[in-house]
Amino acid sequence: MSTYRLHTLFHPSSVALVGASPRPHSVGRTILRNLRSAGFGGRIDLVNPRYPSIDGLATVPRLEDLPAAPDLVVIATPPHAVRDIVAASAAKGAAACIIVTAGLGRGPGSIAAAVEAAARPHGLRLVGPNCLGVISTAAKLNASFAAGMPLPGDLALLSQSGAVASGLIEWASRRAVGFSAVVSLGDSLDVDFGDLLDFFAMDRGTRAVLLYIESIKDARKFMSAARAAARAKPIVAIKAGRHAQGAKAALTHTGALAGSDAVYDAALRRAGLLRVFDLDDLFAATETLARIGPFRGRRLALLTNGGGIGVLAVDRLIDLGGTVAAISDETMRRLDAVLPPTWSRANPVDIIGDADANRYVAALDALLGDPENDAVMVFNVPTGLGSPKEAARAVIDTVERHRQPGLRQKPVFAVWVGAAPETEQAFESARLPHFQNEGDAVRGFMQLVRYGEAQENLMETPPSLPQDFVPDVAAARRIVAEALKAGETWLGPLAVNGVLQAYEIPVAPVYLARTPEEAGERAQSILDGGAPVAVKVLSPDIVHKSEVGGVRLNVTSAAAARDAAADILARARARRPDARITGVTVQPMIVKPKARELIAGLADDPTFGPVLVFGRGGTAVEVINDKALELPPLDLHLARQLIARTRVARILKPYRDVPAADVDAVALVLVKLAQLAADIPEIRELDMNPILADKDGVICVDARMMVAPVPPTPGRAGHPRFAIRPYPSEWERHLTMRDGRPVFVRPVRPEDEPLFRAFLAHISAEDLRLRFFAPVKELSHAFIARLTQLDYARAMAFVAVDQASGEMLGVVRLHADANYEQGEYAVLVRSDLKGRGLGWQLMELMISYAQAMGLKTVEGQVLRENTGMLRMCRELGFTIRPDPHDSEMRLVTLALDRPRAGGASA
Repeated sequence: MSTYRLHTLFHPSSVALVGASPRPHSVGRTILRNLRSAGFGGRIDLVNPRYPSIDGLATVPRLEDLPAAPDLVVIATPPHAVRDIVAASAAKGAAACIIVTAGLGRGPGSIAAAVEAAARPHGLRLVGPNCLGVISTAAKLNASFAAGMPLPGDLALLSQSGAVASGLIEWASRRAVGFSAVVSLGDSLDVDFGDLLDFFAMDRGTRAVLLYIESIKDARKFMSAARAAARAKPIVAIKAGRHAQGAKAALTHTGALAGSDAVYDAALRRAGLLRVFDLDDLFAATETLARIGPFRGRRLALLTNGGGIGVLAVDRLIDLGGTVAAISDETMRRLDAVLPPTWSRANPVDIIGDADANRYVAALDALLGDPENDAVMVFNVPTGLGSPKEAARAVIDTVERHRQPGLRQKPVFAVWVGAAPETEQAFESARLPHFQNEGDAVRGFMQLVRYGEAQENLMETPPSLPQDFVPDVAAARRIVAEALKAGETWLGPLAVNGVLQAYEIPVAPVYLARTPEEAGERAQSILDGGAPVAVKVLSPDIVHKSEVGGVRLNVTSAAAARDAAADILARARARRPDARITGVTVQPMIVKPKARELIAGLADDPTFGPVLVFGRGGTAVEVINDKALELPPLDLHLARQLIARTRVARILKPYRDVPAADVDAVALVLVKLAQLAADIPEIRELDMNPILADKDGVICVDARMMVAPVPPTPGRAGHPRFAIRPYPSEWERHLTMRDGRPVFVRPVRPEDEPLFRAFLAHISAEDLRLRFFAPVKELSHAFIARLTQLDYARAMAFVAVDQASGEMLGVVRLHADANYEQGEYAVLVRSDLKGRGLGWQLMELMISYAQAMGLKTVEGQVLRENTGMLRMCRELGFTIRPDPHDSEMRLVTLALDRPRAGGASA
């Protein structure tokens, strides 16, 4: 249900506490104390059949006995009573319940299932169970059993752990950090991270959102909400359980490399979130982002009056993956002209221990103008030769002088060792990130680097199918379907090769030999071509062949191949008597002396679905553990980024007499693997190891593939197991308006913001009012970003573009609820193009898309005076009724499970 009724949850006019108690230190007593001491201005009702009053407030025995419906019900009772209380809350007309109670169980037949069933038909929102509660400082609401009320502020804290939330409140209060809201999600029976991210992304009182994550239930819903929220404001996350042994039972090298935490890391990065690893970083990163915001690049220039601290900073920078910036020739000349001859003439720029404020200004001016760096970090170590306070003031003034309205400023970080309080306050007033030591400063810089890269990735919308790539999907699906029909889990080498060849992935040929004699014959045909052969055991039950002595390499004669096959079969039967052994495979040895061994493949994550894995290949991949993960879909840009995050990327470059490997060919294989995962979700694991890469391209020498049936998922046709939906190019259309004008209609892209600005300029003020229900005073970036930056999962928008001029002519938008049951639409056509049938065609396309998603209804709100839209809705088959909450509104609803009435175009 996403944000439905969440505003009432955080801004209720009345609260009922069921389970209020006079017992000291009880949960009911603590929540009552917090509600009253926070200064909540609304009505507080108490429900407890044992006491006529508590703390001077009258009680009622049952919720049904209250004279009026409360907006919010807080439940702190034994588990057996919760279901009936939730049912009574729904019947009474409450908007939300906070279920503090633990022990409701999980799954069919549990109290939790009964609670959910009682709430859902009435739209009653549930927080919890097993949670600390909810705090909203703007509403002076503390509906929790936290130790106290946090300071008011502009950070929203969303935590799956009540203990962590309570601890963070106390931790933040000691550091004068405030919150707009604190939510303990508990077991997330209804309200979850996705709902809350949707809500706080649009909350004007929230500048940034902090997440404490233990696990994600609905990956697509989370990724959809997180990607949308991260486009609006900083989202900083801590993920607990980093060292859980999630890969112990993995059956392939790829699966072993794709540990649970590594997948979460890839998902959070792809969602545009900044991941941190401790509480200090959680708040520090949030404050730094508020001062600087994302920027591109990781080249850091360091300016210092002490060489030692500069060297320590360089060490830390390299450890964390940053780059020590070069100094351009022009900047070197500028620095030579203003610095003493003993300066370092390198980065770090050591301006010597006697540096005064003027020297800091001269050096910083030069570095801020140098295109070879992306940010500057300025250090001051106190000496008796210069004033740290004056140096700080000089740095602040220099930064202010370089700031230009409307232009992005190169980031500057200050590290003042042992800074006096007034110096720190000066940096605070100037909104300049400042630190006490080099380690924290470099870590803060790299956090912003990672955040900037994640924000850049948010703008990537990989297509459903890469251009100029036409795989034989039918052939690959046929191979997988035959294996599943035969009850197979692991495809044989011949089948694996067939799937990879269908996707134009270069792979070494492989031949089946059922007997040693056949192996000799197969080997001879290959040897005649001049290449030695490899002989390997073939069994659906033996995944790692080398572990049973099932591999022979560099076999150079038919007789040797025959003997090798006989020995392999004997060893395999002795070591794995339970295994089904088909025979052996014979394939040519791929001899590439200057090739690098790589691994690439697909792993199946229980939360996020298919995950791409890339790294250093060979038999010791788990020991070397050089890998990077990414969620599909991928384009070539994302694939190159994936490669660059590994250590093996360095040796793909040229060195000594070894030419550079064809990185583009490696990236293309990764894109094809992502497409394979999209087209055939039955593929659960794919292990291509080794892949040999050199200047001539790539070839896969060995591959394994595991398959399993995929149950249907409502609303996820096409890519049912992807956490991120690809750009749906299959929904592009060519239409013709009534006046004959050709129109290209396609899903919206993030880069469409200029199109929208020009489009909205052609919309009259009256039409904007009819569409947005209020005068639109400002077309800000944030306003238009909400229209253009979608995830194609729950939200979709189609733009109509004139094929000749490229001008945008109209747009229709659909936003589905979290359960993919109903969607809300909106449509807008240029004011000068009304009556030409474009609005009708856009509505028809939206309805078709809603049907493909499996939605049951489409609905919208239309102003009563918007007679043109109401007429079109009626002709399209919508029912129209008054909005019970607003007499000026009409609610239009289209049921998609019954035939629609036809009508004339509008």
